[in-house]
Amino acid sequence: MVTVLSIDGGGIRGIIPGTILGHLESKLQELDGPNARIADYFDVIAGTSTGGLITTMITAPGVNNRPMFAAKNITSFYLEHSPKIFPEHSRNNFVGKITNLIGGPKYDGKYLKSMLEGLLGNLTVSHTLTNVVIPTFDIKRLQPIIFTTKDGKAIVSKNALLSDVCLGTSAAPTFLPPHYFETKDADGKIRTFDLVDGGVAANNPTLMAITHISKQILLGNFELVDMQPMDSNRMLVLSLGTGIAKLEEKYNAKDAARWGMLGWVYNNGASPLLLDVYGDASSDMVDIHVSTIFQSLRNEQNYLRIQV
Repeated sequence: MVTVLSIDGGGIRGIIPGTILGHLESKLQELDGPNARIADYFDVIAGTSTGGLITTMITAPGVNNRPMFAAKNITSFYLEHSPKIFPEHSRNNFVGKITNLIGGPKYDGKYLKSMLEGLLGNLTVSHTLTNVVIPTFDIKRLQPIIFTTKDGKAIVSKNALLSDVCLGTSAAPTFLPPHYFETKDADGKIRTFDLVDGGVAANNPTLMAITHISKQILLGNFELVDMQPMDSNRMLVLSLGTGIAKLEEKYNAKDAARWGMLGWVYNNGASPLLLDVYGDASSDMVDIHVSTIFQSLRNEQNYLRIQV
């Protein structure tokens, strides 16, 4: 079996998959001892935005080449650092709201950048303890850029610092600034990246993880005998959402018919509606597609989507 873990984007709501993973890891420790970690059980872990941060936390090597964070520590990490990443004065300050409306993100991202660089140092995507898949979106190229452990080992210019990958995948438009960084290829030529949140491309990265496995099988890089691409019989997939917002009937066509560009984006100072629409639609479409594949091949028991 190839085991896959996928974690959606969703900002502070990363507490939800973090809590689920903490519970799962505790159950695995009951079976295999206190040193068991999530990364020991999954061949591929994919994460978008806040899911990319969690993916990095549980796969980046720390002391004794073991995961830097136990899953039980994810929630406390969010509770400790989120007030500094998303300070209240930036949310409620009148000047901050006006600045966010006419130019500039709601949060400057300086604390997040400093924290990630301090935690991850010189670790690159090739160092992860299991294979990771972390999507971002390059606004200069207008195309998704997907960082993977396999690519990091094979392509010098894709072996980016984990801190840069995390800052790129979590740079939600209007909330945090886009992240720019550079790498060099094998010949020393500079490659630039101008990245925003991976949720623009794949808020639910489950299908991206499955496609990554299929690609590696075709390239002969996956160490399983006789496995074929999209072989759901040989895949065990756990997909974690970050919760469905309580927005039922908050909007309607009559009200939206009066909105211009500002109405769709500003949404009375709350989370931009367009981001919610694209993020939720993307996540649900991936779930529909993946669940249909597994059901059509009579392997629905191999796919579990948890969305609260």
